[in-house]
Amino acid sequence: MSERTAAQTTYNYLSQKPGVQLIKAGTYQPKPLTNKSQIIDVPISSNQNQVQLGYFNMQPGEEFEFLYEFLEIKTVIEGKIVVRDEQGKKYVAEEGDVFIFTPTSKVIFDAESDGKAIYTAHRPPEDSML
Repeated sequence: MSERTAAQTTYNYLSQKPGVQLIKAGTYQPKPLTNKSQIIDVPISSNQNQVQLGYFNMQPGEEFEFLYEFLEIKTVIEGKIVVRDEQGKKYVAEEGDVFIFTPTSKVIFDAESDGKAIYTAHRPPEDSML
């Protein structure tokens, strides 16, 4: 996403003042990413150290490719998520396992995935995911 695109949209950042915030389950509804995967992407901070918080859910049956142009840390909270790198190496993450995707990495989310994850990403908001 270009900086120009991010500058044209007004976001409701969660980190607006000091203190504690609690996000209750169900506050945000997943948005379809593909037919077999969904995502929730929440802008946290608007400063130069922008951070996104999100939820990712994938069911078996459809693989897709994603290019990470930013740092993302994804923790599997249920089931398993299977990815392959550009060299075809397979990584299987199960409940409690953590993926670290660094820039610039192309990843294929495998069709056998059947899991849920939460993530933080060091990037500006993605309009297509909000």
